[in-house]
Amino acid sequence: MNKGFFESLLDFSFRDLVTPQSLAFLYGLHLLAGLIAAVVLVANGFRDSTSQGLLMLVISIVGFFFWTLYVRIILETLQAIFRIADAASPPERR
Repeated sequence: MNKGFFESLLDFSFRDLVTPQSLAFLYGLHLLAGLIAAVVLVANGFRDSTSQGLLMLVISIVGFFFWTLYVRIILETLQAIFRIADAASPPERR
């Protein structure tokens, strides 16, 4: 019953779940968004002054670490919920 991503995306019966297949993509997308935000923050800091830029660099590194940790925990929790739902579903649904 495993269909491709786009075939599952257009499945109006909702028998195949799309989210578990796209977790790696969502993780990469969120990391990219965090990285872009950190780079913008550092660039704006250096535009004001060197000390402001260095401060923003340190804050961005720490913030990016916590952002990565937060996103990973949320996505792993989501994956655990889908695994529990899959294990609790009747055998003919799996």
